[in-house]
Amino acid sequence: MAAVAKMDGWTPTPAKVWHQQHPELGTEPIPIEPYISQQYFELERERVFRKTWLNVGRIEELPKPGSYLVKDLPICQTSILVVRGKDGKVRAFHNVCSHRSNKLAWNQQGNCQNFSCKFHGWTYNLEGQLTFVPDEENFFDLKKSKLGLTPVACDTWEGFIFVNLDSQPQETLQEYLGELGETLKGYPFAEYSVERYSWSTELHANWKLLKDAFQEAYHVAFLHKRSIPDSFTGKSNPFAHGLDYKLYRRHRQMSVWGNMEHKPTPVEGLAYRSGTLIIRNDFSADRLPPGVNPTKDQGWALDLNVIFPNFFVDISEGSYFTYNMWPLAVDRTLWEVHNYFPKAQSAGQRFSQEYSKVLFRDVIMEDSSTLEQTQKVLASGAKTHFVLQDQEVLIRHDQKVHEDYVGFYKGR
Repeated sequence: MAAVAKMDGWTPTPAKVWHQQHPELGTEPIPIEPYISQQYFELERERVFRKTWLNVGRIEELPKPGSYLVKDLPICQTSILVVRGKDGKVRAFHNVCSHRSNKLAWNQQGNCQNFSCKFHGWTYNLEGQLTFVPDEENFFDLKKSKLGLTPVACDTWEGFIFVNLDSQPQETLQEYLGELGETLKGYPFAEYSVERYSWSTELHANWKLLKDAFQEAYHVAFLHKRSIPDSFTGKSNPFAHGLDYKLYRRHRQMSVWGNMEHKPTPVEGLAYRSGTLIIRNDFSADRLPPGVNPTKDQGWALDLNVIFPNFFVDISEGSYFTYNMWPLAVDRTLWEVHNYFPKAQSAGQRFSQEYSKVLFRDVIMEDSSTLEQTQKVLASGAKTHFVLQDQEVLIRHDQKVHEDYVGFYKGR
């Protein structure tokens, strides 16, 4: 029952329709305990982050043989080294020397022909094989062929690099992404990944609290009154109801409505004329893959795609952005934001991208502004549950997926 576009505006779906389509999720309040419980956090570490596919970068970060990136994963208590080999293949390893477990590569990114440990000089090639040991004759029964770097399952999807810390992953990356991965096929990620603007910050809030903030648009009319007062809300849709929601086994998708009656400011209008904005609703459906904007509504602005456990890929026409929420502690999260654009062909297009980048920054700063204050009062016990409405169905689905993995309430 997707929304229907009309010439004079958008007709929203009937009330409570999305939960009616997913009665298995229920409608009762959801518990706050998973956002404050240390026990729950440790179960997430073991049963979620050490068992699922995690996005750690894009292939553009590894342009040629010897290119590498390092991704520290505190939630998994390890550091990952991802490198493009001489054969062009992308591989991942635990960033740990086989001698005394020193961290091998210290730079976040670079290019080299081999990796040499700073502690005692043990050296590994781009395929992770141990090739040189100083004073080798003084070791006992040393078998270099068995002392290479410890491999980590690694694969790519649409140019995104994923790793899985499980020694024997139960599913391939393609199986894990399932229908959502198929839905996004054909979107020009590579074309739009030429220009990248990035932010990162540490928030004193549980990572799911941060994730929930971006799994609904109910807040837009209130939290974003200053930055985008009527981009996603209007007379026909005052509470930013979504065009469509799709729930998969683990992942989920929301199509976000854009106000076609929005009147841009003079500067914003110049940015529109010169290029594309991250917030845009004048699109051409025939330039997008079938799985994008599934309702083909002319009021469509973007698709919000949540890949479990902690990766967002939000796509519009002309650009896309990603979020990674990395748990550091039960009440601390590293939030990474990447905003992607195609290569600017003119000064005007570059201006448009710069304007979009700054506008997007303002929006996400508003999004993050409430979270630390919320975390401070969650543990008070004043409230034990969150009360959700129909447009927050993605949050409810996410809670169910978490419980399916964690099993915190099983047997209670």
